[in-house]
Amino acid sequence: MSEVVYLSLGSNLGQRRELLLAAIERLRRVGRVVSVSSVYETQPVGVADQPWFLNCAVAVESKHPPEQLLNEILAIERDMGRERTRKKGPRKIDLDILLFGERVVDSPELIIPHPAMHQRRFVLEPLAEIAPQACHPLLKKTVRELLAEFDDGQTVRRIEAKNDHRTTAE
Repeated sequence: MSEVVYLSLGSNLGQRRELLLAAIERLRRVGRVVSVSSVYETQPVGVADQPWFLNCAVAVESKHPPEQLLNEILAIERDMGRERTRKKGPRKIDLDILLFGERVVDSPELIIPHPAMHQRRFVLEPLAEIAPQACHPLLKKTVRELLAEFDDGQTVRRIEAKNDHRTTAE
């Protein structure tokens, strides 16, 4: 049975936009890409001395269980040149599972919902665009409600509208 999984994609090294598009294309091998948000340019959070990110959110219908989906996502990151040299540091591509249906997963390898998603405007803005009514299963609030409560001054600006970045398979 398929479930809708919401992912956050980010890149701040190299050809950021092209890397996001390539990651979306690769996600099509993991499941059916249902929706892709606009692209946002975002201020780094946690480690400020690095280039700004491009971010988007993607909804994927997947038949994979969470742990298998995580392995598929990690393989995409590796294949695209992701190197984990510095926590929250610069990266070519970053794919995070935000929500997996209504599931709650808490294992050493994977935590769903993403434990910091409600603290990151760069996650909430794009996600609210494609899934405003998606509910955080622990906080019992919709993505729209989480975004409305957000008061941190993180800079997030939409730079490319939703329909401007279609991939060849769409």
